[in-house]
This record gives sequence, C-alpha cells and structure tokens, in this order.
Amino acid sequence: MPASENLPVVVARLAKFYGTPKPPSTTDPFELILFENVAYLVTDERREEAFNLLRKTAGTKPHQILAAANNILLKVVDLGGMQPEKRAARLREIALIAMNEFGGDLSEALKLPLPKAKKALQKFPSIGEPSAEKILLFTRSYPVLGLDSNALRVLLRLGFGEEKKNYSASYRSVQEAIKDQLGDDYEWLINAHLLLRHHGKELCKTTRPRCEKCPVRKSCAYYARVRTASGSDRIRRERGKSKATL
Repeated sequence: MPASENLPVVVARLAKFYGTPKPPSTTDPFELILFENVAYLVTDERREEAFNLLRKTAGTKPHQILAAANNILLKVVDLGGMQPEKRAARLREIALIAMNEFGGDLSEALKLPLPKAKKALQKFPSIGEPSAEKILLFTRSYPVLGLDSNALRVLLRLGFGEEKKNYSASYRSVQEAIKDQLGDDYEWLINAHLLLRHHGKELCKTTRPRCEKCPVRKSCAYYARVRTASGSDRIRRERGKSKATL
C-alpha cells in the first residue's frame, strides 16, 4: 500500500511530536567517518561519549590518529563496545586511507559529482551508500536524504517504497519513492533524517513497535495491516465463543 501522506507532512507531524532535533555532533567529513566507527552496538549517548574522548585525548585529524599511542585509542574504543582492539586498528586504517587516498583532506572528494563522491567515501570501513549520503548531507555537499536502518524502516512501514529481498534494494526503492518530495533545503533534510531515525529508535522499533503512541499511525500502511489483522483475530475468537455456546 503506497503512503497516504507525503513526506513533508510526515516530517512535520514528527517535528510537532518530538520537537526540533539536536543537531549532528559534527559536520566535518573525516570526523563523521570516525563517529561511525568509534563505537558499535551502543547507545547514541555512549557513542558520543567515546567520540568526545577521542577528540580530547588523541584528536580527530588523520595525522593525530596515526600518532596517537595505542593505549589512548584503546581507552576510547573501549567505551564504544565490543572488540576494542579491532576497532582501534580500524581507526588507524581510516586515518591511513585519508592520508594515502585524499592527502589528509576530504574536502575535494565532497566536490566530486554525486556518484563519485559517494564512491570516494565508501573507501572507508563501515561506510556504505546510506552513510555516504548522510555525510554528504551533514556537510551540506549534496541535498540527499541519507537513511539509516531506523529511518528506512519507518518509511517502508508508512508505504514509501517496498521491502525487497536485500537491504540495498529496499533502500533504493524508498529513495525512488521519495526523490520528488525532497527539495534542496539542507536544514529540512537534516531534521528529516534525525527525526525519522529517532522515531525508528523510539517508537517504530523492529519488534514490538509502539503504534498506539505513534503520531503518524493514521497514515501508516503497516499500522493499517496490523489493525486489520487484529480485528480479524477478534472476529475469529468471537465466532469461536459463539460456536462453543451452541
């Protein structure tokens, strides 16, 4: 079932419900890559704590990461969850890529045509197309709406695009469905990204979504299906009770 409301209306409802989102922790492209990699499977608060410790103790320039003592990087990534040794090595790998491929400065890569800019960013660990688009959005390089898994789930449930056999195909389906509704207002696009992500983490969760509290449930294709299925279950139960009394 296609979405019954356009994306700007959905975003406006989310903004009214949640308020104006907190801006990104950084808009520097290299820092955004570090931010993605400094933690794994932890809360947003813990990720930000680890990133801020990296800034304070080692620095967030490629040459600073390479020069940092190993125990400093380990202390940082230990805040960010499991496999700290592996992730400390990854931070150095990221710094090496930045130095060897981009001369320590990603600003020129952001000026490339969109497909090439995304490919350049995808040379770094953990940066797929969605993360590359988010970096291009947050740095105000291209007005694209990069979507993480939470935001993607929200839009799929609302009826934007279709869920496919793999994540990439689902992502492309949603992007195709919303492309004519985006415009080039960076502030709106960044807020849309943040609000959709927050909604996916807060209410529109993978399991046990809290649909009863959702501000956009009336226009949600997923909620309509769940409600219809629940109604059918009630009818079957009532019919079963009626037969039992005969």
